[in-house]
Amino acid sequence: MRNPVRNIRILPLWLNITLILLLLQSGDIFAQSPYKGNAWNKVSQLIPGRIECECYDQGGEGVAYHDSDPVNNGSGKLNPANGSFLNEFRITEGVDISFTKPNEIDNNPFNVVEPQMGRLYVGWTVPGEWINYSVQVKKSGFYSIGLMYTASGDGGIALDLDGKLLTGEMKIPSTRNEKEPIAWRQWHHWNKIDSLTVVELKKGQHLLTLKTVSNGNMNYDFLDFKLVKK
Repeated sequence: MRNPVRNIRILPLWLNITLILLLLQSGDIFAQSPYKGNAWNKVSQLIPGRIECECYDQGGEGVAYHDSDPVNNGSGKLNPANGSFLNEFRITEGVDISFTKPNEIDNNPFNVVEPQMGRLYVGWTVPGEWINYSVQVKKSGFYSIGLMYTASGDGGIALDLDGKLLTGEMKIPSTRNEKEPIAWRQWHHWNKIDSLTVVELKKGQHLLTLKTVSNGNMNYDFLDFKLVKK
């Protein structure tokens, strides 16, 4: 009987390293570790349509999101816990969430686009933070990506899909206005970009990751995916 050990080929070290790098780039190794988060209320958000930024996945820090600190600076802090849905939305989680308010807070004269009142949004953003969304793409095709936001200074975001790069950094123009007499309201000048870029998406279930890349100081209300070409 032939010794099977003698038939094993030992690959050169440089070839082993090359193969490992190729696997890392393709994502095959990471595919062995299934995603442990799940959609908010177990219902994936739909594309085409709006991805509500506050309705990120369940799973906690390091799984559904990464935030720079464990405190929700909106729910329960800026907006004191009083038993109301808006003030206490996801109060125990690290993603910072607030909501649009009247009395010339979010309906102020420096808005570029008027927001609806009582809408939840993600705020206090810092570069390096990210949020996951389970999404269901209903039709394959090319989609424009819009954003309802505020930005106290020029910033940048990026999107991943299923753990791989979907977009590069997308520049988010500042909504600051030097005529604003109230300093803290610089974070409440709302605008909507109809198309930051166009991406190709395949029909089916996916994991979308929203990443704050540069500057931070942005509030995210929703991402808007519109089918522009099948």
